[in-house]
Amino acid sequence: MDRTMEQIISILHQVGTWLYPWLNEIATAIVACTLVVFGADINRFLRRKLASRSFVLRTLAFVLVNAFGYGLLIISVSPILARNMASLPAHWLLFVVIFIFFIIGAWAQGNRQV
Repeated sequence: MDRTMEQIISILHQVGTWLYPWLNEIATAIVACTLVVFGADINRFLRRKLASRSFVLRTLAFVLVNAFGYGLLIISVSPILARNMASLPAHWLLFVVIFIFFIIGAWAQGNRQV
């Protein structure tokens, strides 16, 4: 049994090792997917708060939040996430990446976005 477990961990380690060169892209995808899932809620909140304001102010807020806010969030959080994921052992990295995408997908499904 111990030999089988060692083989499984070895395979997981090998597959996880393949992820390291792609951590920046994986982290960007995680942050972007999270923003896609929560973006509708954020925009709905802004729409309610700015409903009585002028068209120009609403448009400016939309551009600032969607173009600059989300963009800034992606480019500032992704490297931090990639750096933290790089510190994980390869076999755990594989599980963490799968788990994060599964949670994002489950959340999107639960909120009827899929």
